[in-house]
Amino acid sequence: MTTVKRAVLYDVDGTLVDTNYHHALCWFRAMRSRGITVPIWHLHRAIGMGGDRLVAHVAGDSAEKEHGDELRRRWKVEYDQLIDEVVAIEGATELLAATRDRDLVVGLASSGDPAHVEHYLELLRAKEFAQTWSTSGDVESSKPAPDLVRHAMDELAVDEAVLVGDSVWDCRAAVRAGVPCIAVRTGGFSAAELTEAGAEAVYDSLPELAEALPTLPFG
Repeated sequence: MTTVKRAVLYDVDGTLVDTNYHHALCWFRAMRSRGITVPIWHLHRAIGMGGDRLVAHVAGDSAEKEHGDELRRRWKVEYDQLIDEVVAIEGATELLAATRDRDLVVGLASSGDPAHVEHYLELLRAKEFAQTWSTSGDVESSKPAPDLVRHAMDELAVDEAVLVGDSVWDCRAAVRAGVPCIAVRTGGFSAAELTEAGAEAVYDSLPELAEALPTLPFG
């Protein structure tokens, strides 16, 4: 009898670590350094999208063409000054442990900067639980493209998976990859936004999600 190998793929920023508002502020500062003003609320709605896409999304193609690389460099400078203020979201490490203890494979699929993700791995003790972690450095296109989700599944060689994320971009990436998405509200997106983007269920907290692990849909 063949055993189906199942994985839970976790987004990191906004899902396991409390970073979304830090990122929005740092993008705001980066853009202001080039004379571009984008309201922080609008920047927040784009967090979870990869930096390779964010500039054009919030400020237009001309901003990307003229300033894209410099804005990403400046964002990283700004964020590196705040990263020590980042904390794990309540229940994050316990959720990873609970997932592993249910004989589910744990993978991380983050659009974040590889160096930042390495910092989060230490913060979360995630290497104790995750079998693989994928970042923006592993794929050509970040979320909402499906590349990160597919890359993580290939690395894990699993039959079925579900993606857990906090943003509409996670939901859209999962839909495009053909896997179910479960969302948590830890990144500041509403339940309605997440559901409309494709989330099959939305939870308010990570402990609430941990209790629901037996009911996760896989595909």
